[in-house]
Amino acid sequence: MKKNNSIALAVVFAVLLLIYAPILILAFYSFTDASSIGESAHFSLQNYITLFTTEELAEMIKGTVLLALAVAILSTILGTLGAMGAFYSKPGALRAYRVMNQIPVVNADVVTGFSICILLVVVFGINKDTFFPLVAGQTVLCAPFVFLSVYPKLGQMDPSIYEAALDLGASPATAVRKVVIPQIMPGIVSGFVMAVTLSLDDYFVATYTKPAAFDTISTYVVNATRGSRTEIKTALWALSTVIFLIVLCICLGMNRKRSAKENTKVRKDRRVSA
Repeated sequence: MKKNNSIALAVVFAVLLLIYAPILILAFYSFTDASSIGESAHFSLQNYITLFTTEELAEMIKGTVLLALAVAILSTILGTLGAMGAFYSKPGALRAYRVMNQIPVVNADVVTGFSICILLVVVFGINKDTFFPLVAGQTVLCAPFVFLSVYPKLGQMDPSIYEAALDLGASPATAVRKVVIPQIMPGIVSGFVMAVTLSLDDYFVATYTKPAAFDTISTYVVNATRGSRTEIKTALWALSTVIFLIVLCICLGMNRKRSAKENTKVRKDRRVSA
């Protein structure tokens, strides 16, 4: 039994090492003066100084973050409303909604981006230099993942709570706002965070739908790796490290908050049983 546990731990460690080793190597070299990974180098903060003092990089990061927040808000609203509508639908309609929601998730991003570009720019004649095609394309990409985060929470909720609120005189809108949404808030928050991450990570949809003068982090990184500006390339190592640390802190904070709630619930249950 102990031997099996040791093998399992070794496999888990190997998988985690495979996943995180490239990120840790990149983070290590972001604190050096090396011009490429693998070179001998000395400790330096120049990459971070370049990252936070170069106006071009600052504008690119600001635009990407604002885009991610706008897309995440729209996706969270649409995904949450879609999940609630599907949950309270008839079984036949529910199956149709779930299948239609799964298509953008399984479909390749390049197909989604190209299709949105053709539909909005070519068919409807919307100017590509506006942000509408980009926001619409990324919302189509992110909203189904919000649906998948919110729908299970609705399944865990007692449906009689909503009906009880209606019986007590609450309007449907009030019952949803004060009863349903607080119950599914963890799923909404998870969907919002996932939408932000997907927007920041997206390359194909942004490539086909973004204005010519605008770059997201993903498109900027690809273009920078093809150029010859070494200081920009190495500054992007620092940017990758900062993003990883922010995501790590968010995940740790969410898990800690969830654990605290679970411990509080366990203590309350013990008091009641006692």
